[in-house]
Amino acid sequence: MKTKILLVDDEPDQLELIDTNLTSAGFDVLKAESGAEALRQARALRPQLILLDVMLPGLDGLEVCKLLRRDPATCSIPIVMLTARATEIDRVLGLELGADDYITKPFSMRELVLRVKKLLQRQPASQAQEEAEGQIHLGGLHIDKPRHRASFHKTVLDLTMTEFKLAAILAERCGRVQSREQLLRDVWGYNNTVDTRTVDTHVRRLRAKLGPAAKFLDTVRGVGYRFREL
Repeated sequence: MKTKILLVDDEPDQLELIDTNLTSAGFDVLKAESGAEALRQARALRPQLILLDVMLPGLDGLEVCKLLRRDPATCSIPIVMLTARATEIDRVLGLELGADDYITKPFSMRELVLRVKKLLQRQPASQAQEEAEGQIHLGGLHIDKPRHRASFHKTVLDLTMTEFKLAAILAERCGRVQSREQLLRDVWGYNNTVDTRTVDTHVRRLRAKLGPAAKFLDTVRGVGYRFREL
């Protein structure tokens, strides 16, 4: 069975060009020209990967990405953002909303096909095993690492990718205090000394989004943070 890729772009020429190249590479290409149509096809047809243009009429690509990541039926589908926006803030925003890769226009068709193949190869050979190994339960708080989804008593929490990673690391190390410096290294990948207020700011946002589950997040003054089981 061919791998299904959902291609979302409102420019007919670009849509046709990418479709031709992906089809030649052996993929089964589904096409959508709006954000609403992309959501409908993603939920109904469950493609293995989504190529999503940012600049769409009505519901733009960033909002579509956010909605796909909230939905349990689509939250684990890899998403590659396609955009003419090349600034760092645009790339960071797309990745924080849940995109797996970000390709700036103009791009070569060969590069696009190679990056699609690489991303598909990174998917686990045994998804069931991966899912079983990536579940964290802490009281009513459930963190699903393979799907990048957190919920409290089955209510999905609207977390950015950074907030999710922060919550997952703290939950994995439940009961152990994590210093701000340690979190900067493990969540943000900073090896040098930077302003630790970055951590404090994200923890405040995380607390607000956790709602009742915020009771698990404990501040150890002068040291750092931890998740504790009540």
